[in-house]
Amino acid sequence: MELNAIFDTLSEAVEVSLSYLTSPNRRTYFIYLLSSAVLAYYVYYKSKNKGGFLNFLFPKKVWLGKSAFVDYAMVIFNSLFKVIFIGPYLILGLYIAFYTNEFLLEKFGYATVNLGKTETIVYYTIALTIVGDFFTYLIHLLMHKIPFLWEFHKVHHSATELNPFTQYRIHPIELLINNAKSLLVFGVLTGIFDYLSNHQINKLVFLGVNVFGFLFMFLGANLRHSHIKLTYPNFIEKLLISPFQHQIHHSNSPEHFDKNMGSKLAIWDWMFGTLVLSKSTKEIKFGIDESDSKFSTFWGNLANPFVNIYNSFRKLIK
Repeated sequence: MELNAIFDTLSEAVEVSLSYLTSPNRRTYFIYLLSSAVLAYYVYYKSKNKGGFLNFLFPKKVWLGKSAFVDYAMVIFNSLFKVIFIGPYLILGLYIAFYTNEFLLEKFGYATVNLGKTETIVYYTIALTIVGDFFTYLIHLLMHKIPFLWEFHKVHHSATELNPFTQYRIHPIELLINNAKSLLVFGVLTGIFDYLSNHQINKLVFLGVNVFGFLFMFLGANLRHSHIKLTYPNFIEKLLISPFQHQIHHSNSPEHFDKNMGSKLAIWDWMFGTLVLSKSTKEIKFGIDESDSKFSTFWGNLANPFVNIYNSFRKLIK
């Protein structure tokens, strides 16, 4: 690779890293962080905490601890990984949409009832939210249940303190799987709605932030990976995963293993029996058994999944 190409790749990786704060497509977009801080103040006020709000919001062990710096390192590394290994293939989503549309045309001919532009955007947004959330739950479930996949997903659970950037503490292999899932869901649904709308919507419109995604991120999604226990009323927690419910998912207590695996919606957890409401839990601690040793460093999080899989394979052969 030429020097200019290396420089361009690194520059693009820096841009991706900065986009975590500057892009409305990212959960850690600064506007979403500010709105989460407002909700955090509500929790602070209700808790009658005697310390100052800034100390409540920014404890050193959460933001400057060893676990946090692993999170930050993973964000930077995965930005470079995305540029090299994922970015060039994002166009596949549009190819999938094209061939989905072509398949429907060949199989059924032109749609007998065409959706209008507004109908297309509304129904597409709802479908993408529900279908995307279901497949996110399904992949997450498999990550927990299949030992091979758990070795990679374990990286995310190895955080001993949660901050908003823990969301991106993901092993590159899991990153590939998640992006493949997203491309497939996006491509198939975009192709279906492109067919139903008779191509009235520009494909780039489908790539935008939808209203449900915006509300999810604006209304405290960043508190899911944090020390701030924002809960919802019970009836809402049976529909939507609250920030504290996701923190329960990160608990190292065996009773919480494989629980609350939904992304936005709690209905999948309810259907599959993995739902835990906030009212049933008081105090929790984060991390995994190996988090104090093997998974306490950046390089440990990258390498140990492969080491563990190799060792398991050797035992199986023997």
